Amino acid sequence: MVNLIIQFSRYAILILMTIYTMQSFLVFGKKDEEDKEFLFLQQNLMMFIIHFIAFMVMYLQTEETELLFFYGAQFIYLAATLVFFRNLYPRASKLVVNHMCMLITVGFIMLTRLSYEQALKQFQIVAASTAVGLVVPVIIRKVRILTKWTWLYAAAGIGMLGIVAVAANETYGSKLGFSFGGISVQPSEFVKIIFVFAIAGMLGKAKRFRDIVIATVVAALHVLILVYSTDLGSALIFFITYLIMLYVATRNCLYLFAGLGAGSVAAVGAYHLFSHVRVRVQIWQDPFADYANQGYQVAQSLFSIAAGGWFGTGLMQGSPDNIPIVEQDFMFAAIAEELGGIFAICLILICMSCYIMFVNIAMRLSNRFYRLVALGLGTMYAVQVFLTIGGAMKFIPMTGVTLPLVSYGGSSMLSTVLMFSIIQGLYILREDEEEQIERDRERELESRRFFGA
Repeated sequence: MVNLIIQFSRYAILILMTIYTMQSFLVFGKKDEEDKEFLFLQQNLMMFIIHFIAFMVMYLQTEETELLFFYGAQFIYLAATLVFFRNLYPRASKLVVNHMCMLITVGFIMLTRLSYEQALKQFQIVAASTAVGLVVPVIIRKVRILTKWTWLYAAAGIGMLGIVAVAANETYGSKLGFSFGGISVQPSEFVKIIFVFAIAGMLGKAKRFRDIVIATVVAALHVLILVYSTDLGSALIFFITYLIMLYVATRNCLYLFAGLGAGSVAAVGAYHLFSHVRVRVQIWQDPFADYANQGYQVAQSLFSIAAGGWFGTGLMQGSPDNIPIVEQDFMFAAIAEELGGIFAICLILICMSCYIMFVNIAMRLSNRFYRLVALGLGTMYAVQVFLTIGGAMKFIPMTGVTLPLVSYGGSSMLSTVLMFSIIQGLYILREDEEEQIERDRERELESRRFFGA
């Protein structure tokens, strides 16, 4: 009977995830608010059922009572997050909140399956991050002085990265962060947000070529410090984000092509300068050439994805823990193995839906600074997702970045929740702007009627 339930659960989770994903895109075509609300509530239901089935399967296979209490704590967290966001910010984007909770749910499921201790730590970090994130939208909406701190953002970002480059601990050949009493902090995760605010402030006011040069120099300093720290994954994210923001701010294709050329030259230079970059490129070209050593991690990731097929092996039926550092760099491979290729594709589509929402919010904001902030944060998120999934699938060389909201990592989790909360604040600002435009239109119509009469 237990085996039958476990086998049935595989397909139930896939069906529910597919329905949730379809609704993520169907909602864009809905005009009526009641229809949208119905879809959002259905998504919440799908998420909670997936969460319940996954923990039921893990409990049936382990019979560990602590899983039941952990499930209850997670359920309370997810329900409270949805309730608080909906009641504190009625104008917030319910789709963004749903996606954030769904991605966190997938992370909870896979981390609990891989390492209960790490899942417990992650749960505590997620709860604290969400508590902080709940305050952010009102700050974005009310504290308009944020648009004037451009050089403070730049100085803070460069300073934090500089401290990391000089004094941080080295992990897997890169200087990433610091450890305090067993807690690791990776400043570059928070500098991502500061960097976007700094560049948005500079490009938002850029009117001359000199302004573009200054913004480019500031961006280059961030990237060069990351390169010096050999945190090349973050350096690539910063570089691509700046390039997209520059193109959108100037609409000049020459800047885009010049940036792509410079990036190509830098990539070749990094290959020759850094030995671990050469190793990663060689692994990308043929991970099986040195399967027992350098290529083992990527090779095991490919084996996991292949073993999962379309429908997955089922929770706790695969061997994703054979992949080194699976809970951080290769969480996508673990998901593809046990939950299936269809589930993994749905996860990618949910991430795409998030990016579409971010860009949609950016394009509808009238304030140039806020527009560039929304675009920059969305690009940061999308590039990180691409690098993580691309590395796990051997589509691109491994970069060592995490899958946002899903992989294990405190700094990454906090910074991503803050990103989503900032986007919510910008969405509310957009709603305020549209309401003000509607009020002005009504006043103009009333004025015309009065004077016409």
